[in-house]
Amino acid sequence: MGANIIISVLVLLCSWLLLFVGHDHQPRLLLLGRAQRPDTAAPSSVVVRVGALLDLGSAGGRASRAAISLALEDFYASQPAAGSGTTVELHVADCKDDEITAASAAIDLLKDVKVQAIIGPKTSMQARFIIGIGNKTNVPILSYTATSPYLSANQSKYFVRTALDDASQVPPIASLIQYFNWRQVVLIYEDSDFGRGIIPYLVDALQDADAHIPYRSIISSVPTDDQIKVELNKLKTMQTRVFVVHMSSDIAARLFVLAHDAEMIADGYAWIVTDSVGNMFSTIDHNTVNSMQGVLGVRPYVPQSDKLLNFPVRFLSRYRQQNPGAPDPANPNVFHLWAYDIAWAVATGLRKVGPLTQGFKLPSSQNSNNSNDLSMLAVSQDGPGLIDAIRATRFQGISGEFVLVYGQRQASAFEIFNVIGNSYQGVGFWIPKFGLSKKFITSFGPSDTVGLNTVIWPGGSAQPPRGWEWPVAGKKLKIAVPVKPAPNPFVDVKKNLVTGKFDVTGYCIDIFEAVMQEMPYAVAYEYVPVVDPNIVTNLTISYSEICYQVSLKVSREIFIYQMLNLWF
Repeated sequence: MGANIIISVLVLLCSWLLLFVGHDHQPRLLLLGRAQRPDTAAPSSVVVRVGALLDLGSAGGRASRAAISLALEDFYASQPAAGSGTTVELHVADCKDDEITAASAAIDLLKDVKVQAIIGPKTSMQARFIIGIGNKTNVPILSYTATSPYLSANQSKYFVRTALDDASQVPPIASLIQYFNWRQVVLIYEDSDFGRGIIPYLVDALQDADAHIPYRSIISSVPTDDQIKVELNKLKTMQTRVFVVHMSSDIAARLFVLAHDAEMIADGYAWIVTDSVGNMFSTIDHNTVNSMQGVLGVRPYVPQSDKLLNFPVRFLSRYRQQNPGAPDPANPNVFHLWAYDIAWAVATGLRKVGPLTQGFKLPSSQNSNNSNDLSMLAVSQDGPGLIDAIRATRFQGISGEFVLVYGQRQASAFEIFNVIGNSYQGVGFWIPKFGLSKKFITSFGPSDTVGLNTVIWPGGSAQPPRGWEWPVAGKKLKIAVPVKPAPNPFVDVKKNLVTGKFDVTGYCIDIFEAVMQEMPYAVAYEYVPVVDPNIVTNLTISYSEICYQVSLKVSREIFIYQMLNLWF
Protein backbone atom coordinates (compact mmCIF):
# COMPACT_ATOMS: atom_id res chain seq x y z
CA MET A 1 0.00 0.00 0.00
CA GLY A 2 2.84 2.38 0.94
CA ALA A 3 4.59 1.76 -2.38
CA ASN A 4 1.39 2.51 -4.30
CA ILE A 5 1.00 5.80 -2.47
CA ILE A 6 4.59 6.79 -3.27
CA ILE A 7 4.11 5.94 -6.96
CA SER A 8 0.89 7.91 -7.07
CA VAL A 9 2.63 10.94 -5.55
CA LEU A 10 5.49 10.69 -8.06
CA VAL A 11 3.05 10.55 -10.97
CA LEU A 12 1.28 13.65 -9.71
CA LEU A 13 4.60 15.48 -9.31
CA CYS A 14 5.67 14.55 -12.83
CA SER A 15 2.34 15.71 -14.23
CA TRP A 16 2.70 18.99 -12.39
CA LEU A 17 6.27 19.52 -13.67
CA LEU A 18 5.19 18.91 -17.26
CA LEU A 19 2.96 21.92 -17.00
CA PHE A 20 6.01 24.07 -16.34
CA VAL A 21 8.68 22.35 -18.44
CA GLY A 22 8.81 21.80 -22.22
CA HIS A 23 10.57 19.18 -24.25
CA ASP A 24 13.74 21.30 -24.17
CA HIS A 25 13.66 21.40 -20.34
CA GLN A 26 13.38 25.18 -20.26
CA PRO A 27 10.98 26.84 -17.77
CA ARG A 28 7.93 28.48 -19.34
CA LEU A 29 6.75 30.32 -16.26
CA LEU A 30 8.57 32.30 -13.63
CA LEU A 31 7.64 32.55 -9.99
CA LEU A 32 5.27 35.44 -9.47
CA GLY A 33 7.79 36.97 -7.10
CA ARG A 34 10.04 37.66 -10.12
CA ALA A 35 7.30 38.72 -12.45
CA GLN A 36 6.48 42.35 -13.25
CA ARG A 37 3.02 41.26 -14.23
CA PRO A 38 0.13 43.74 -14.53
CA ASP A 39 -2.54 43.34 -11.87
CA THR A 40 -5.18 43.31 -14.60
CA ALA A 41 -3.91 40.06 -16.14
CA ALA A 42 -6.43 37.26 -16.11
CA PRO A 43 -5.53 34.35 -13.79
CA SER A 44 -5.57 31.93 -16.72
CA SER A 45 -3.27 33.99 -18.96
CA VAL A 46 0.13 32.60 -19.92
CA VAL A 47 3.12 34.78 -19.06
CA VAL A 48 5.59 35.49 -21.86
CA ARG A 49 8.92 36.99 -20.89
CA VAL A 50 10.06 40.06 -22.81
CA GLY A 51 13.40 41.79 -22.24
CA ALA A 52 14.25 45.50 -22.33
CA LEU A 53 17.75 46.95 -22.68
CA LEU A 54 17.73 50.26 -20.80
CA ASP A 55 20.30 52.51 -19.19
CA LEU A 56 18.70 52.97 -15.79
CA GLY A 57 21.58 55.21 -14.78
CA SER A 58 20.21 57.91 -17.08
CA ALA A 59 16.98 59.88 -16.87
CA GLY A 60 16.21 58.84 -20.45
CA GLY A 61 16.48 55.13 -19.65
CA ARG A 62 14.33 55.45 -16.56
CA ALA A 63 11.77 57.46 -18.54
CA SER A 64 11.64 54.74 -21.20
CA ARG A 65 10.99 52.11 -18.51
CA ALA A 66 8.10 54.22 -17.22
CA ALA A 67 6.63 54.54 -20.73
CA ILE A 68 6.95 50.80 -21.50
CA SER A 69 5.43 49.65 -18.22
CA LEU A 70 2.61 52.17 -18.59
CA ALA A 71 1.86 50.87 -22.10
CA LEU A 72 1.59 47.28 -20.89
CA GLU A 73 -0.68 48.30 -18.03
CA ASP A 74 -2.91 50.29 -20.39
CA PHE A 75 -3.04 47.45 -22.91
CA TYR A 76 -4.20 44.81 -20.45
CA ALA A 77 -6.62 47.22 -18.79
CA SER A 78 -8.26 47.95 -22.15
CA GLN A 79 -8.00 44.42 -23.53
CA PRO A 80 -8.21 41.90 -20.67
CA ALA A 81 -7.17 38.36 -21.49
CA ALA A 82 -9.94 36.00 -22.55
CA GLY A 83 -9.44 32.31 -21.86
CA SER A 84 -5.78 31.35 -22.20
CA GLY A 85 -4.43 34.69 -23.44
CA THR A 86 -0.85 35.86 -23.02
CA THR A 87 0.55 38.48 -20.68
CA VAL A 88 3.95 40.16 -21.01
CA GLU A 89 6.34 39.77 -18.13
CA LEU A 90 8.93 42.53 -18.49
CA HIS A 91 12.59 41.89 -17.59
CA VAL A 92 14.73 45.02 -17.68
CA ALA A 93 18.48 44.65 -18.19
CA ASP A 94 20.36 47.70 -16.96
CA CYS A 95 23.06 48.47 -19.51
CA LYS A 96 25.07 51.48 -20.64
CA ASP A 97 25.49 53.00 -24.08
CA ASP A 98 28.48 50.88 -25.12
CA GLU A 99 27.99 48.01 -27.54
CA ILE A 100 29.73 45.26 -25.53
CA THR A 101 27.69 45.81 -22.37
CA ALA A 102 24.44 45.86 -24.32
CA ALA A 103 25.30 42.71 -26.28
CA SER A 104 26.28 40.93 -23.06
CA ALA A 105 22.99 41.96 -21.44
CA ALA A 106 21.05 40.69 -24.46
CA ILE A 107 22.82 37.34 -24.26
CA ASP A 108 22.00 37.07 -20.55
CA LEU A 109 18.33 37.76 -21.27
CA LEU A 110 18.27 35.04 -23.92
CA LYS A 111 20.38 32.49 -22.07
CA ASP A 112 19.14 32.87 -18.49
CA VAL A 113 15.63 34.30 -18.81
CA LYS A 114 14.63 32.91 -22.22
CA VAL A 115 12.91 36.10 -23.33
CA GLN A 116 10.82 35.84 -26.51
CA ALA A 117 11.52 39.45 -27.62
CA ILE A 118 13.91 42.27 -26.70
CA ILE A 119 12.89 45.94 -26.66
CA GLY A 120 15.96 48.02 -27.39
CA PRO A 121 18.82 48.54 -28.10
CA LYS A 122 19.30 52.27 -27.63
CA THR A 123 21.99 53.21 -30.15
CA SER A 124 22.51 52.19 -33.75
CA MET A 125 25.90 50.67 -32.94
CA GLN A 126 24.31 48.51 -30.25
CA ALA A 127 21.65 47.48 -32.75
CA ARG A 128 24.30 46.28 -35.22
CA PHE A 129 25.65 43.88 -32.59
CA ILE A 130 22.33 42.64 -31.30
CA ILE A 131 20.46 42.24 -34.60
CA GLY A 132 22.81 39.38 -35.44
CA ILE A 133 21.98 37.71 -32.13
CA GLY A 134 18.27 38.08 -32.83
CA ASN A 135 18.68 36.53 -36.27
CA LYS A 136 20.56 33.59 -34.77
CA THR A 137 17.99 32.92 -32.05
CA ASN A 138 14.79 33.86 -33.95
CA VAL A 139 14.04 36.44 -31.23
CA PRO A 140 12.56 39.79 -32.36
CA ILE A 141 14.76 42.83 -31.63
CA LEU A 142 12.64 45.98 -31.43
CA SER A 143 14.26 49.43 -31.28
CA TYR A 144 12.59 52.80 -30.79
CA THR A 145 15.80 54.89 -30.70
CA ALA A 146 18.27 53.50 -33.28
CA THR A 147 18.04 55.99 -36.17
CA SER A 148 20.96 55.17 -38.46
CA PRO A 149 19.94 54.96 -42.14
CA TYR A 150 22.40 52.09 -42.52
CA LEU A 151 20.24 49.84 -40.34
CA SER A 152 17.67 48.14 -42.52
CA ALA A 153 14.75 46.22 -41.08
CA ASN A 154 14.17 44.94 -44.61
CA GLN A 155 17.47 43.05 -44.53
CA SER A 156 16.84 41.43 -41.14
CA LYS A 157 13.55 39.64 -40.53
CA TYR A 158 13.87 39.77 -36.75
CA PHE A 159 14.60 43.51 -36.51
CA VAL A 160 11.78 46.02 -36.08
CA ARG A 161 12.31 49.77 -35.79
CA THR A 162 9.62 52.19 -34.67
CA ALA A 163 12.02 55.14 -34.71
CA LEU A 164 12.29 57.05 -37.98
CA ASP A 165 15.68 56.69 -39.62
CA ASP A 166 17.63 59.92 -39.96
CA ALA A 167 17.35 59.97 -43.76
CA SER A 168 13.57 60.46 -43.52
CA GLN A 169 14.06 64.11 -42.45
CA VAL A 170 16.27 64.99 -45.43
CA PRO A 171 13.38 65.91 -47.80
CA PRO A 172 11.89 68.53 -45.41
CA ILE A 173 15.34 70.05 -44.84
CA ALA A 174 15.96 70.25 -48.59
CA SER A 175 12.51 71.78 -49.03
CA LEU A 176 13.40 74.53 -46.55
CA ILE A 177 16.63 75.31 -48.45
CA GLN A 178 14.74 75.47 -51.73
CA TYR A 179 11.85 77.49 -50.28
CA PHE A 180 14.17 80.28 -49.13
CA ASN A 181 16.17 80.12 -52.38
CA TRP A 182 19.50 79.49 -50.67
CA ARG A 183 22.22 78.28 -53.00
CA GLN A 184 25.00 77.44 -50.55
CA VAL A 185 24.76 75.44 -47.32
CA VAL A 186 27.39 74.42 -44.79
CA LEU A 187 26.84 71.10 -43.00
CA ILE A 188 27.90 70.93 -39.34
CA TYR A 189 27.86 67.42 -37.95
CA GLU A 190 29.25 65.16 -35.28
CA ASP A 191 32.22 62.96 -36.17
CA SER A 192 30.54 59.64 -35.36
CA ASP A 193 28.51 56.95 -37.11
CA PHE A 194 25.40 58.81 -36.01
CA GLY A 195 26.63 62.15 -37.35
CA ARG A 196 28.00 60.86 -40.64
CA GLY A 197 25.05 58.59 -41.43
CA ILE A 198 22.79 61.33 -42.76
CA ILE A 199 25.41 63.19 -44.81
CA PRO A 200 25.26 61.25 -48.13
CA TYR A 201 21.48 61.66 -48.17
CA LEU A 202 21.73 65.38 -47.43
CA VAL A 203 24.33 65.90 -50.14
CA ASP A 204 22.16 64.23 -52.78
CA ALA A 205 18.99 66.06 -51.69
CA LEU A 206 20.66 69.48 -51.63
CA GLN A 207 22.18 68.85 -55.02
CA ASP A 208 18.70 68.12 -56.37
CA ALA A 209 17.56 71.40 -54.77
CA ASP A 210 20.32 73.22 -56.71
CA ALA A 211 22.26 74.02 -53.52
CA HIS A 212 26.02 73.73 -53.21
CA ILE A 213 27.94 72.60 -50.12
CA PRO A 214 31.15 74.66 -50.03
CA TYR A 215 32.35 73.27 -46.70
CA ARG A 216 31.64 70.55 -44.14
CA SER A 217 32.33 71.41 -40.53
CA ILE A 218 33.08 68.19 -38.63
CA ILE A 219 32.90 68.42 -34.83
CA SER A 220 34.52 65.78 -32.63
CA SER A 221 32.12 63.46 -30.82
CA VAL A 222 33.84 64.53 -27.59
CA PRO A 223 34.80 68.14 -28.41
CA THR A 224 36.44 70.77 -26.26
CA ASP A 225 35.14 74.34 -26.36
CA ASP A 226 38.35 75.41 -28.09
CA GLN A 227 37.81 72.88 -30.88
CA ILE A 228 34.28 74.17 -31.44
CA LYS A 229 35.53 77.78 -31.43
CA VAL A 230 38.12 76.98 -34.11
CA GLU A 231 35.40 75.66 -36.41
CA LEU A 232 33.14 78.62 -35.71
CA ASN A 233 35.95 81.04 -36.56
CA LYS A 234 36.43 79.26 -39.90
CA LEU A 235 32.72 79.55 -40.65
CA LYS A 236 32.71 83.22 -39.75
CA THR A 237 35.32 84.01 -42.42
CA MET A 238 33.31 82.32 -45.16
CA GLN A 239 30.58 83.85 -47.25
CA THR A 240 27.93 81.17 -46.58
CA ARG A 241 25.55 81.98 -43.73
CA VAL A 242 23.21 78.95 -43.90
CA PHE A 243 24.09 76.08 -41.57
CA VAL A 244 22.45 72.66 -41.11
CA VAL A 245 23.37 71.12 -37.75
CA HIS A 246 23.17 67.37 -37.11
CA MET A 247 24.60 66.17 -33.81
CA SER A 248 23.54 64.95 -30.39
CA SER A 249 21.60 67.51 -28.38
CA ASP A 250 24.29 67.93 -25.70
CA ILE A 251 26.99 68.83 -28.25
CA ALA A 252 24.55 71.05 -30.15
CA ALA A 253 23.75 72.92 -26.94
CA ARG A 254 27.43 73.80 -26.48
CA LEU A 255 27.77 74.73 -30.15
CA PHE A 256 24.92 77.26 -30.00
CA VAL A 257 26.12 78.87 -26.78
CA LEU A 258 29.57 79.40 -28.32
CA ALA A 259 28.08 80.53 -31.65
CA HIS A 260 25.99 83.08 -29.78
CA ASP A 261 29.11 84.34 -28.00
CA ALA A 262 30.82 84.62 -31.39
CA GLU A 263 27.92 86.81 -32.63
CA MET A 264 26.88 84.20 -35.18
CA ILE A 265 23.28 83.90 -33.95
CA ALA A 266 22.66 87.30 -35.46
CA ASP A 267 21.13 89.11 -38.40
CA GLY A 268 22.04 87.54 -41.73
CA TYR A 269 22.52 84.01 -40.38
CA ALA A 270 20.22 81.01 -40.85
CA TRP A 271 20.50 77.89 -38.67
CA ILE A 272 18.56 74.66 -39.20
CA VAL A 273 18.71 71.76 -36.73
CA THR A 274 17.72 68.18 -37.43
CA ASP A 275 15.39 66.16 -35.21
CA SER A 276 18.33 65.03 -33.07
CA VAL A 277 17.91 68.45 -31.44
CA GLY A 278 14.19 68.90 -32.11
CA ASN A 279 13.23 65.62 -30.43
CA MET A 280 15.23 66.47 -27.31
CA PHE A 281 14.23 70.14 -27.08
CA SER A 282 12.46 69.63 -23.74
CA THR A 283 15.79 68.66 -22.14
CA ILE A 284 17.67 71.78 -23.29
CA ASP A 285 18.33 74.33 -20.54
CA HIS A 286 17.10 77.94 -20.68
CA ASN A 287 20.57 79.39 -21.25
CA THR A 288 20.96 77.32 -24.41
CA VAL A 289 17.45 78.17 -25.61
CA ASN A 290 18.29 81.87 -25.24
CA SER A 291 21.33 81.25 -27.45
CA MET A 292 19.19 79.61 -30.14
CA GLN A 293 16.78 82.45 -30.87
CA GLY A 294 15.66 82.34 -34.50
CA VAL A 295 16.83 78.77 -35.15
CA LEU A 296 14.63 76.62 -37.41
CA GLY A 297 14.20 72.91 -36.78
CA VAL A 298 12.44 69.81 -38.02
CA ARG A 299 11.02 66.93 -36.00
CA PRO A 300 8.42 64.18 -36.53
CA TYR A 301 4.86 65.42 -36.24
CA VAL A 302 2.79 63.76 -33.51
CA PRO A 303 -0.98 64.34 -33.99
CA GLN A 304 -2.93 65.50 -30.96
CA SER A 305 -5.27 63.05 -29.22
CA ASP A 306 -6.95 62.71 -25.84
CA LYS A 307 -4.58 59.88 -24.95
CA LEU A 308 -1.57 62.04 -25.77
CA LEU A 309 -2.90 65.00 -23.79
CA ASN A 310 -3.34 62.83 -20.69
CA PHE A 311 -0.02 61.04 -21.10
CA PRO A 312 2.43 63.51 -19.46
CA VAL A 313 0.66 63.47 -16.07
CA ARG A 314 0.39 59.68 -16.01
CA PHE A 315 3.97 59.34 -17.25
CA LEU A 316 5.27 61.56 -14.45
CA SER A 317 3.29 59.63 -11.85
CA ARG A 318 4.73 56.31 -13.06
CA TYR A 319 8.26 57.74 -13.17
CA ARG A 320 8.00 58.94 -9.58
CA GLN A 321 6.60 55.57 -8.51
CA GLN A 322 9.53 53.70 -10.07
CA ASN A 323 12.20 56.22 -9.05
CA PRO A 324 11.32 57.57 -5.59
CA GLY A 325 13.40 60.57 -4.62
CA ALA A 326 14.82 61.10 -8.12
CA PRO A 327 14.43 64.51 -9.81
CA ASP A 328 11.43 64.78 -12.09
CA PRO A 329 12.21 64.13 -15.75
CA ALA A 330 11.63 66.54 -18.61
CA ASN A 331 8.37 66.28 -20.50
CA PRO A 332 8.15 63.01 -22.45
CA ASN A 333 9.60 63.28 -25.93
CA VAL A 334 8.86 61.36 -29.10
CA PHE A 335 11.21 58.52 -28.13
CA HIS A 336 9.11 57.84 -25.03
CA LEU A 337 5.98 57.83 -27.19
CA TRP A 338 7.64 55.35 -29.55
CA ALA A 339 8.67 53.21 -26.55
CA TYR A 340 5.04 53.17 -25.41
CA ASP A 341 3.82 52.15 -28.86
CA ILE A 342 6.45 49.43 -29.33
CA ALA A 343 5.43 47.80 -26.03
CA TRP A 344 1.79 47.96 -27.14
CA ALA A 345 2.77 46.35 -30.46
CA VAL A 346 4.52 43.47 -28.69
CA ALA A 347 1.50 42.84 -26.47
CA THR A 348 -0.79 42.99 -29.50
CA GLY A 349 1.40 40.59 -31.50
CA LEU A 350 1.44 38.10 -28.64
CA ARG A 351 -2.34 38.21 -28.42
CA LYS A 352 -2.56 37.45 -32.14
CA VAL A 353 -0.17 34.50 -31.90
CA GLY A 354 -1.68 33.09 -28.74
CA PRO A 355 0.18 31.03 -26.13
CA LEU A 356 3.76 30.22 -27.20
CA THR A 357 3.95 26.46 -26.86
CA GLN A 358 7.10 25.44 -28.73
CA GLY A 359 9.72 27.11 -26.52
CA PHE A 360 13.46 27.17 -27.22
CA LYS A 361 15.60 24.45 -28.72
CA LEU A 362 19.36 24.02 -28.83
CA PRO A 363 20.73 23.33 -32.31
CA SER A 364 21.35 19.60 -32.50
CA SER A 365 24.78 20.06 -34.05
CA GLN A 366 26.20 21.96 -31.07
CA ASN A 367 28.72 20.51 -28.67
CA SER A 368 27.75 21.04 -25.06
CA ASN A 369 31.44 21.52 -24.14
CA ASN A 370 31.31 24.96 -25.80
CA SER A 371 28.84 26.36 -23.30
CA ASN A 372 30.33 29.86 -23.42
CA ASP A 373 30.11 30.13 -27.21
CA LEU A 374 27.39 32.25 -28.80
CA SER A 375 26.58 29.20 -30.87
CA MET A 376 25.13 27.58 -27.75
CA LEU A 377 22.23 30.04 -27.57
CA ALA A 378 18.91 28.28 -27.92
CA VAL A 379 16.66 29.11 -30.86
CA SER A 380 13.06 30.22 -30.32
CA GLN A 381 10.64 27.95 -32.12
CA ASP A 382 7.86 30.52 -31.65
CA GLY A 383 9.92 33.43 -32.99
CA PRO A 384 8.91 33.24 -36.68
CA GLY A 385 5.22 33.47 -35.87
CA LEU A 386 5.73 36.20 -33.30
CA ILE A 387 7.78 38.47 -35.55
CA ASP A 388 5.25 38.07 -38.38
CA ALA A 389 2.45 39.05 -36.00
CA ILE A 390 4.31 42.12 -34.74
CA ARG A 391 5.18 43.29 -38.25
CA ALA A 392 1.56 42.95 -39.32
CA THR A 393 0.20 44.83 -36.30
CA ARG A 394 -1.66 48.08 -36.96
CA PHE A 395 -3.29 50.38 -34.43
CA GLN A 396 -3.70 54.04 -33.53
CA GLY A 397 -0.80 54.61 -31.19
CA ILE A 398 -0.03 57.44 -28.85
CA SER A 399 2.48 58.79 -31.42
CA GLY A 400 0.09 58.41 -34.34
CA GLU A 401 -0.86 55.57 -36.63
CA PHE A 402 1.32 52.52 -36.00
CA VAL A 403 2.05 50.72 -39.24
CA LEU A 404 5.26 49.02 -40.33
CA VAL A 405 6.52 48.58 -43.87
CA TYR A 406 9.10 45.79 -43.99
CA GLY A 407 9.52 46.19 -40.25
CA GLN A 408 10.18 49.93 -40.42
CA ARG A 409 7.98 52.83 -39.31
CA GLN A 410 7.27 55.21 -42.18
CA ALA A 411 7.46 59.00 -41.94
CA SER A 412 4.06 60.64 -42.26
CA ALA A 413 4.82 64.31 -41.64
CA PHE A 414 7.35 66.63 -40.01
CA GLU A 415 6.73 69.72 -37.95
CA ILE A 416 8.79 72.84 -38.74
CA PHE A 417 9.47 74.82 -35.56
CA ASN A 418 11.09 78.17 -34.80
CA VAL A 419 12.89 78.89 -31.50
CA ILE A 420 11.32 82.03 -30.04
CA GLY A 421 11.52 83.24 -26.44
CA ASN A 422 11.68 80.50 -23.82
CA SER A 423 10.43 77.77 -26.15
CA TYR A 424 9.47 77.35 -29.78
CA GLN A 425 6.55 77.91 -32.11
CA GLY A 426 5.35 75.74 -34.96
CA VAL A 427 5.59 77.59 -38.28
CA GLY A 428 4.41 74.84 -40.59
CA PHE A 429 4.60 71.24 -41.68
CA TRP A 430 6.26 69.13 -44.30
CA ILE A 431 3.93 66.45 -45.68
CA PRO A 432 5.24 63.88 -48.21
CA LYS A 433 2.46 64.46 -50.77
CA PHE A 434 2.23 68.24 -50.44
CA GLY A 435 5.60 69.58 -49.27
CA LEU A 436 5.72 72.62 -47.00
CA SER A 437 2.37 73.78 -45.66
CA LYS A 438 1.27 76.39 -43.13
CA LYS A 439 -1.34 73.97 -41.78
CA PHE A 440 -1.48 70.22 -41.41
CA ILE A 441 -3.45 69.04 -44.43
CA THR A 442 -4.54 65.66 -45.74
CA SER A 443 -5.59 66.87 -49.19
CA PHE A 444 -4.75 69.73 -51.51
CA GLY A 445 -6.16 72.96 -50.12
CA PRO A 446 -6.07 76.67 -51.05
CA SER A 447 -2.80 77.97 -52.44
CA ASP A 448 -2.40 80.31 -49.47
CA THR A 449 -1.61 77.29 -47.27
CA VAL A 450 1.57 76.56 -49.23
CA GLY A 451 4.84 77.52 -47.55
CA LEU A 452 5.43 78.57 -43.96
CA ASN A 453 4.01 81.01 -41.48
CA THR A 454 6.16 83.97 -40.39
CA VAL A 455 9.61 82.95 -39.18
CA ILE A 456 11.59 85.09 -36.74
CA TRP A 457 15.25 84.80 -37.70
CA PRO A 458 18.41 85.32 -35.62
CA GLY A 459 18.63 89.00 -34.79
CA GLY A 460 14.83 89.32 -34.58
CA SER A 461 14.09 90.03 -38.25
CA ALA A 462 11.13 88.51 -40.10
CA GLN A 463 12.99 89.00 -43.39
CA PRO A 464 14.63 85.75 -44.53
CA PRO A 465 18.44 85.99 -44.69
CA ARG A 466 19.84 86.00 -48.19
CA GLY A 467 22.18 83.22 -47.08
CA TRP A 468 25.53 84.84 -47.74
CA GLU A 469 27.67 87.83 -46.85
CA TRP A 470 30.85 89.25 -48.25
CA PRO A 471 33.60 86.95 -47.08
CA VAL A 472 36.24 88.28 -44.71
CA ALA A 473 38.88 86.51 -46.77
CA GLY A 474 38.95 85.15 -50.30
CA LYS A 475 39.80 85.91 -53.90
CA LYS A 476 38.05 88.71 -55.76
CA LEU A 477 36.67 88.65 -59.28
CA LYS A 478 38.43 91.31 -61.35
CA ILE A 479 36.20 93.26 -63.73
CA ALA A 480 37.91 95.08 -66.61
CA VAL A 481 36.52 98.60 -67.21
CA PRO A 482 37.56 100.62 -70.28
CA VAL A 483 38.90 104.13 -69.67
CA LYS A 484 37.56 106.88 -71.96
CA PRO A 485 39.25 110.27 -72.58
CA ALA A 486 36.12 112.22 -71.68
CA PRO A 487 33.31 111.79 -69.11
CA ASN A 488 30.93 109.05 -70.26
CA PRO A 489 27.40 108.43 -68.88
CA PHE A 490 27.71 104.67 -69.43
CA VAL A 491 31.13 103.99 -67.89
CA ASP A 492 33.28 106.66 -66.28
CA VAL A 493 36.63 106.12 -64.56
CA LYS A 494 38.28 108.82 -62.47
CA LYS A 495 41.36 108.65 -60.31
CA ASN A 496 40.81 109.68 -56.70
CA LEU A 497 43.75 111.94 -55.88
CA VAL A 498 43.25 111.46 -52.14
CA THR A 499 43.15 107.65 -52.01
CA GLY A 500 45.08 106.94 -55.19
CA LYS A 501 42.33 104.50 -56.28
CA PHE A 502 39.90 104.68 -59.17
CA ASP A 503 36.22 105.56 -58.84
CA VAL A 504 34.09 103.71 -61.41
CA THR A 505 30.56 105.00 -62.12
CA GLY A 506 27.97 105.08 -64.89
CA TYR A 507 24.77 103.49 -66.11
CA CYS A 508 26.41 100.17 -67.06
CA ILE A 509 28.08 99.98 -63.66
CA ASP A 510 24.73 100.56 -61.90
CA ILE A 511 23.13 97.73 -63.88
CA PHE A 512 26.05 95.38 -63.20
CA GLU A 513 25.99 96.06 -59.45
CA ALA A 514 22.21 95.61 -59.29
CA VAL A 515 22.60 92.19 -60.89
CA MET A 516 25.37 91.24 -58.45
CA GLN A 517 23.15 92.17 -55.52
CA GLU A 518 20.52 89.72 -56.73
CA MET A 519 22.96 86.82 -56.86
CA PRO A 520 21.95 84.02 -54.44
CA TYR A 521 25.51 83.88 -53.11
CA ALA A 522 28.37 86.30 -52.53
CA VAL A 523 30.76 87.22 -55.32
CA ALA A 524 33.55 89.55 -54.24
CA TYR A 525 34.82 91.68 -57.11
CA GLU A 526 36.87 94.75 -57.96
CA TYR A 527 37.09 97.00 -61.00
CA VAL A 528 40.31 97.10 -63.00
CA PRO A 529 40.38 100.10 -65.41
CA VAL A 530 41.87 99.38 -68.85
CA VAL A 531 43.04 102.04 -71.31
CA ASP A 532 41.55 101.86 -74.83
CA PRO A 533 44.49 101.48 -77.27
CA ASN A 534 42.48 103.23 -80.01
CA ILE A 535 42.87 106.42 -78.00
CA VAL A 536 46.36 105.99 -76.53
CA THR A 537 48.24 105.12 -79.70
CA ASN A 538 51.63 104.60 -78.03
CA LEU A 539 50.17 101.58 -76.13
CA THR A 540 49.84 98.39 -78.17
CA ILE A 541 47.36 96.36 -76.06
CA SER A 542 43.99 95.68 -77.73
CA TYR A 543 40.64 94.33 -76.53
CA SER A 544 41.39 91.07 -78.31
CA GLU A 545 44.67 90.85 -76.45
CA ILE A 546 42.90 91.48 -73.13
CA CYS A 547 40.34 88.73 -73.84
CA TYR A 548 43.13 86.37 -74.87
CA GLN A 549 45.06 87.04 -71.67
CA VAL A 550 41.88 86.46 -69.63
CA SER A 551 41.36 83.09 -71.33
CA LEU A 552 44.91 82.18 -70.34
CA LYS A 553 44.18 83.32 -66.78
CA VAL A 554 47.27 85.56 -66.96
CA SER A 555 47.27 88.59 -64.66
CA ARG A 556 47.95 91.88 -66.45
CA GLU A 557 47.29 93.97 -63.35
CA ILE A 558 50.83 95.44 -63.18
CA PHE A 559 50.84 96.28 -66.87
CA ILE A 560 47.36 97.76 -66.67
CA TYR A 561 48.31 100.06 -63.83
CA GLN A 562 51.44 101.09 -65.70
CA MET A 563 49.22 102.17 -68.59
CA LEU A 564 46.91 104.03 -66.22
CA ASN A 565 49.81 105.93 -64.73
CA LEU A 566 50.79 107.02 -68.22
CA TRP A 567 47.22 108.07 -68.98
CA PHE A 568 46.68 110.03 -65.78
